[in-house]
Amino acid sequence: MTPLRRFDHVGIAVHDTERALEYFVGRLGLTLTGSEEIPVPRVRLTYLDAGGGVAIQLVEPLDAESAIAVHLAEHGEGLHHIAFAVADVPASAAELADPGSPEVTVGSGRGRPSAFVPGLLHHGVRVEVTATE
Repeated sequence: MTPLRRFDHVGIAVHDTERALEYFVGRLGLTLTGSEEIPVPRVRLTYLDAGGGVAIQLVEPLDAESAIAVHLAEHGEGLHHIAFAVADVPASAAELADPGSPEVTVGSGRGRPSAFVPGLLHHGVRVEVTATE
């Protein structure tokens, strides 16, 4: 069984990062630690320090046809995924995938490989694995 090294971050789908920052930084007092734009899928990822080595990742679509834009249209803003650090992203995602799921697609965030675990949402939660730092 793939060892999950630690909880890494929670991803929150948002329509507008700047507006979300007004709440998470302005009201909750969290610290903004970085932001990046990913070309595939075309999204803006913004990271906030949630303490204890855990981050909140705001995920804003930059393409109206992207999977995250579709998710927002169907479900609105809120929890998108939870992520765990692992030693081997492709092997871990494949091992945790539901039988018969599509192949693992490895992407990147914060300069580290990451992948969503293919298959159904379990208990309404999408799981991502990301490389340990």
